[in-house]
Amino acid sequence: MDLENQKRVKDAADKFGAENLVILLGAAEAEAAGLAAETVTAGDPTFAGPLAGVELGLAVYHVVEEEVKELFDEEVYEEQVGMMEMVLEVDEIADEMKEIRDEYCKYN
Repeated sequence: MDLENQKRVKDAADKFGAENLVILLGAAEAEAAGLAAETVTAGDPTFAGPLAGVELGLAVYHVVEEEVKELFDEEVYEEQVGMMEMVLEVDEIADEMKEIRDEYCKYN
């Protein structure tokens, strides 16, 4: 997660309260999604950005997870995500996200 997005997330958490935010990711690889998820929950693991040492514990999900997918209109989801979902390692991404939530999220 780049430094500008870290700042946006931190500002939103400060303004609205971490318990009122849900982060929705769309990274193409489980490792990238996991790194972003860890950043918004446990703090920037590279200690380089605005979230370095900041444990927000935010609820974080990936757009291809079933519990998120079912919230969208089926036609809209298919149009916007369907093609990518066919080439992504959906189970690997979902497992990575669940692991991060189980370990770090305070606001599931």
